[in-house]
Amino acid sequence: MYINVGLTAKALYLSYVGRPFQARRWIVVTFFLLLLSLFWIVVAAGRALDHLLYPGFRRQKIRQPVFVIAPPRSGTTFLQKLLAKNRETFAPVLMYQTIFPSITIQKVIHAIAAASQTKSGLLADISSWVERHCFGGWDGMHKMRFAEPEEDDGFFVYTFVTEAIYLLFPYVRALWGAGFADDLPPRQRRRLMRYYRSCLQRHLYLNGPDKILLSKATQLSGSIQCLRAEFPDARIINILRNPVESIPSHISVFYTVWNWVDPKIRKDGPESREYAELAAAWFLHLENYDIVSKPESYLRIFYSDLVRDPDAVARSIYTHFGIPLTPRAARQIETEARRALEYKSSHHYTLEEYGLNGDWIKREVGGLMKRYKFSLKPDHAFRGSKR
Repeated sequence: MYINVGLTAKALYLSYVGRPFQARRWIVVTFFLLLLSLFWIVVAAGRALDHLLYPGFRRQKIRQPVFVIAPPRSGTTFLQKLLAKNRETFAPVLMYQTIFPSITIQKVIHAIAAASQTKSGLLADISSWVERHCFGGWDGMHKMRFAEPEEDDGFFVYTFVTEAIYLLFPYVRALWGAGFADDLPPRQRRRLMRYYRSCLQRHLYLNGPDKILLSKATQLSGSIQCLRAEFPDARIINILRNPVESIPSHISVFYTVWNWVDPKIRKDGPESREYAELAAAWFLHLENYDIVSKPESYLRIFYSDLVRDPDAVARSIYTHFGIPLTPRAARQIETEARRALEYKSSHHYTLEEYGLNGDWIKREVGGLMKRYKFSLKPDHAFRGSKR
């Protein structure tokens, strides 16, 4: 198991010593730190057993994996779930699999799940309770369920190299490498990617060794160079959404947690601005990658096209990468796309809420805005979409 000790130590210092004492923050951070430590130990033990019980996973090939990458609130979850309907071709990563990236532990979970079916579905009842009480409040923004496709943040939480740590440690500039791994020293980048590969090898070994890995990870927006170096044959799908719509939505998800941990954090405070800077940096980083990428292994789609005609966009992905589309998969995509078109979100947000404005957007991503003729006013037709 890999953990970035430097980032971890800095995050703890900033939270416990580098900021004025705040009892609620200390209690919450300590609780989740202990919880993460427990999970880290359990997962590390499970992964060690994998080498003894299932050593074949180390020879598992990862051939032409498909990664959906974009800054958060750009439709990545929706597209991942749309493509994941085709389980004959793809092996998507489910949420519980990111929490427990160990073959041994997942085998135990499967055994318990099978046994619980004869005992009034105890495991299902427990899972449902946890989903309602721990994730239910986010349903309007990002619905999470243990057995549904989810992004790879769970893998990276154990390393402390993920934007997810900003939920408890909103010190983005000081912990920049956590959300922008391409800026880490080369040795740290290699160790991070080796760990990530081992997670994906385990996943395919257990859930479809001959299938195409399907992954989506928003934090890879700042790690795309690391990803390409580790998986040179990867097929990358990038979704581009107007930053005016994406960035405030991005902050709003995290502010919900910040305000719970520390009610003194203001919406228009420095935490929001620093997080917005990270999002802007991701947009520019991906734009630079788009310019030099090879068409046969890269596809950019626009968020506006995805929400207007998701069926056509999904089919274009199959065509672009030469992935066979069976009649059954086509019907599943069409059904899911039709259902998605009926979705209306209650999640609303504005730049001004978080101390940002059009001038800030122009300074940070003005060239991109001009290149794609993005408006400085959000498109109200798509405003609040969780996709």
